[in-house]
Amino acid sequence: MLYLVPFWIAFLVGILVGWAWKPKWAELLTQKLSSVVSKSLELSLPSSSSMSPMFCLKNFGSSSCLNSLNLQPEAWVIDNGEQGKTLSVSPSEYDNSSTSRSVVNEGCSSAITEEDLKHLCQLVEMRDGGPTWMHMMDRSTPNMSYQAWRRDPKTGPPQYRSRTVFENATARIVRDFFWDDEFRPKWDHMLAYSATIEECSTTGTMVVRWIRKFPFFCSDREYIIGRRIWEVDGSYYCVTKGVTCASVPRRNKPRRVDLYYSSWYIRAVESRRGNGQLTACEVLLFHHEDMGIPWEIAKLGVRQGMWGTVKKIKPGLCAYQKERESLASLSQSAYMAQVNTKISMEYLISLESNEVLSRSDVDSTSENPLAQNISRALIYGGLIVLACSLDHGALSKTFIFGMGRKLTDGK
Repeated sequence: MLYLVPFWIAFLVGILVGWAWKPKWAELLTQKLSSVVSKSLELSLPSSSSMSPMFCLKNFGSSSCLNSLNLQPEAWVIDNGEQGKTLSVSPSEYDNSSTSRSVVNEGCSSAITEEDLKHLCQLVEMRDGGPTWMHMMDRSTPNMSYQAWRRDPKTGPPQYRSRTVFENATARIVRDFFWDDEFRPKWDHMLAYSATIEECSTTGTMVVRWIRKFPFFCSDREYIIGRRIWEVDGSYYCVTKGVTCASVPRRNKPRRVDLYYSSWYIRAVESRRGNGQLTACEVLLFHHEDMGIPWEIAKLGVRQGMWGTVKKIKPGLCAYQKERESLASLSQSAYMAQVNTKISMEYLISLESNEVLSRSDVDSTSENPLAQNISRALIYGGLIVLACSLDHGALSKTFIFGMGRKLTDGK
């Protein structure tokens, strides 16, 4: 073993150095070998030369290679006979038998409920009862301004809040922009794969699967995300969070992120040019997730890469606006962004006021010292009478007084 370990290390180092500094005659030998293999494959296969595997390997990514494959579109388009819709799914290394289909399901609206809407409203108005937000960043460009805050709860990963204002953008186009999974890889280079698992044509609720690429020292991460949009007087509450899905089995790789929350509040605001026109769009984002990375390291990475990531959003939004102006057909996910639940401001206030009312009732009851003293006196008095009437030794009396102490402490 003492001789084998240095031998293999030297062997691997030699391969790496040789591959990095390979001479020209090695490249010529590789080309000749590939040509011999390709000719033998052409003779053994009934297809033409443009269909040979070596041809596609040499010209991988070229249009001629992709056209020569000429895959039947029926292999990648799933027809749901119940709803009469066809949803396309692009092939990927992350596909498997359970997630390569996008299923229209009218019963998936329970993934995101009104409780999630109330929670987002409390976050927007900073009345969720969490820790104080600490200011992190304040940056701007000619067409965008950005502010960010962070807070560290007692349990769970760090939470982030940001405010972004895009000039010359409407709330509707920004809503579709963040929802459009087909366009997202053009500006979000971490998104390697996305597929729709379920969607509800009534409420607009979707369950999607994402695979996101991380730096080389981390493996890819898998997300099963439920999302839904509520519209209130032209503003949009967009909730996305991690959900469970029995149809997508858990695998070792990519690693699944169970705790995930990323929601927006989108509305039109006045431009910073001061012309009084609502030509800008404000986005309040609330985000936290447990990626399986130590939280202190994650906070450092987020702080270092936050502004660089945010700067890519505005060019992506401009490209998306141009694509929509060219009357390009909507993607399925962008179409689902327009299927949202419309509610009034009065209804939204009633959702919050009901919860606040119930909580205030509980607080007022628990803060009444007279009621607490009377109830404790009654409990102690009853237990003393019971202990004196039962002559079963010290054990019974100790047990009764112990129960009484627990009851009074719970008040």
